[in-house]
Amino acid sequence: MNNKIYQERRNALAKQIYTKSGGGVAVISTAPELARNRDSEFPYRHDSDFFYLTGFEEPGATLVMEIKSSGKAYELQSHLFCRPKDPEREIWDGIRLGPEAASAALGVEFAHSNQELDRKLGGLLADQTAIYIRLAESAEADCRLRHWMKQVRAQARSGINPPSELHDVEALIHEMRLFKDVHEIDTMRRAAAISARAHIRAMQRCKPGIREYQLEAELLHEFRNSGSQSVAYNSIVAGGANACILHYRAGASELRSGELCLIDAGCELNGYASDITRTFPVSGKYTGPQRALYDITLAAQEAAVAMTKPGNSFMQPHEAALKVLTQGLLDEKLLKLSELGSLENAIEIAAYRRFYMHRTSHWLGMDVHDVGSYRESIGEEEKPWRILKSGMVITIEPGLYVRPADDIDETFWNIGIRIEDDAVINESGCELISRGAPVKADEIEATMKNV
Repeated sequence: MNNKIYQERRNALAKQIYTKSGGGVAVISTAPELARNRDSEFPYRHDSDFFYLTGFEEPGATLVMEIKSSGKAYELQSHLFCRPKDPEREIWDGIRLGPEAASAALGVEFAHSNQELDRKLGGLLADQTAIYIRLAESAEADCRLRHWMKQVRAQARSGINPPSELHDVEALIHEMRLFKDVHEIDTMRRAAAISARAHIRAMQRCKPGIREYQLEAELLHEFRNSGSQSVAYNSIVAGGANACILHYRAGASELRSGELCLIDAGCELNGYASDITRTFPVSGKYTGPQRALYDITLAAQEAAVAMTKPGNSFMQPHEAALKVLTQGLLDEKLLKLSELGSLENAIEIAAYRRFYMHRTSHWLGMDVHDVGSYRESIGEEEKPWRILKSGMVITIEPGLYVRPADDIDETFWNIGIRIEDDAVINESGCELISRGAPVKADEIEATMKNV
């Protein structure tokens, strides 16, 4: 994306700050580098809010937005503090943009060395109405804020005052991030296409005797070979009973004939996540009980998809999925109608939670569990579930997980199934951008056979 998009986002944030406080200063830092072990760091990943406003991926950077009143409008000046050029460190760690080039490259009015941040913040905060920061971000951030405020208060005898208002900048940014523009949706569509190809690759290379980590390697190959920068989250590759562990990591377990393999994996492309889950038979053919539960789960997803449209609440797709899943559990005698009395009562008392214990959806965007309130903001009343609108992106991921138990038919033991797709809400309903990966049981079997 070009600089204009980030400038427009900064201006949109500045307008909100001006409307709310009449001006102020917003301070947003990127993520720190984290040590993995001695002399080694985790692969660096920028902070999503910071990247959303700047497009800048280097560590050690802070964006300071100065919003001043200008008659009936506002004036925005953006200051980027970044690492200075350092030929010695660049030999070891890579080329830095540096403040000399940052202003033109990133479309900000001013760029400075990050070593000047503490010295300059005192001046930028002087006589400002409000400061917008991440509240309670860390003890270190709180300490820096106290230092900046102390600098301004030290000028009190000169008639200079510190900001009198303190606000959470995340609340404003996250509401913006909840609605994706055409550029973001295009990136997410491409990320989903890469991830779909990775799932197909894993299906086609799966065979009895292979280990979970070997299928994980196939996913990673397709992600990186297709140009994505990273996984969007730790890939789940779970065979057999492991599929009943919701956040299972790909391990060394051997995939066995007659069992299912559940893969929940997605790549990150240019800062945006994809999130796909498919469940397929290790031997290439579903057993009777596996197929029965798979078809129920897929029908639940289709019911949820039908309810994913503007005007419906965030919970309506989940409620639609619950109805189908619970009826299916009753049909397969995993729940006993004689004990529960009716489908409605089974849902009312959440009898399904033994087999389905998570929600059907979450926001998706720069983060796999993306930001944004799930509740409407309506005064001080009890806040209802969010109304879905065009431009929002959610996952739709019903599942069934059957653990061994004395009252469960053994043919269903250790069956874990989840089906997940990424849905972009539009004016007519939603677009499933991840359906490049086959989802119907017959299609999956044909894909695995056609190697």
